[in-house]
Amino acid sequence: MSGRRRGLGKGLEALIPLTDLLESPAIREIPIDEIKPNPYQPRHHLNPDSLQELAQSIREHGLIQPLIVTQADEEGKYQLIAGERRWQAAKMAGLTTVPAIIKEATPRQMLELALVENIQRADLNPLEEAEAYQYLMEEFGLTQGEVARRVGKSRAAIANTVRLLRLPDEVKKALAEGLITEGHARALLALPAPELQVKAMEAVIKRGLNVRQTEELVKKLQQGKVSSPKSSVSPELKALENSFREALGTKVQLVRGKKGGKLVIFFYSEEELQALYERLIKQNS
Repeated sequence: MSGRRRGLGKGLEALIPLTDLLESPAIREIPIDEIKPNPYQPRHHLNPDSLQELAQSIREHGLIQPLIVTQADEEGKYQLIAGERRWQAAKMAGLTTVPAIIKEATPRQMLELALVENIQRADLNPLEEAEAYQYLMEEFGLTQGEVARRVGKSRAAIANTVRLLRLPDEVKKALAEGLITEGHARALLALPAPELQVKAMEAVIKRGLNVRQTEELVKKLQQGKVSSPKSSVSPELKALENSFREALGTKVQLVRGKKGGKLVIFFYSEEELQALYERLIKQNS
């Protein structure tokens, strides 16, 4: 663990050189309602309980570590570079101003800085980390080696993390929710078909398998020692499911019965539920 922290520390210093911070102007107090979120923030989910705890700490002791922001426009607004969790907690704590360091940053630097900060604090789940690496490569043309140098990791670590994005949605959801670990997910990647990966994941969760046991299960599936799942969904029904999924922007399941059936629409947050309501109800009212 200590080696990992040293590596990440080097990555952060490469992005925010210590001399750069020391030569920066003194920390300034800026209005909290004049700060806009970082559009390149790799973190999608904030734990509400830990956020409440941080807000309580800020109420008692103030915001000890300054945010890092950049000037957003000529009207004096600022855009957050690093410190998303502290900014949100400070708003919950009722602060009207916050200490901040104002720096110039390109869009790529904004993503890199937010990414490294979150990695250092272990705030990203593996999929958020993978999506951020992928975005750096696709949007800014970086190689895996260049991403690795910027975040203080090995190229192999970047490659292994990005591979998680190849998993089917059901497995990615289980990983994001902590039902399986990154080690489990990497083992599942060895299976050739998405339906096999989903079947193995379900077995892992149901039986409480550890990573080594999951690797053994994967080997058995590869060797045909465990029967492969048979699809009970017709091609026509699958095509309808895909059409619904594209239209609604979320997973949809069609279950046919003897005389009818049911349509199941999945959502994974209150925001997604609200978006579905807007799309299905409000637009037709």
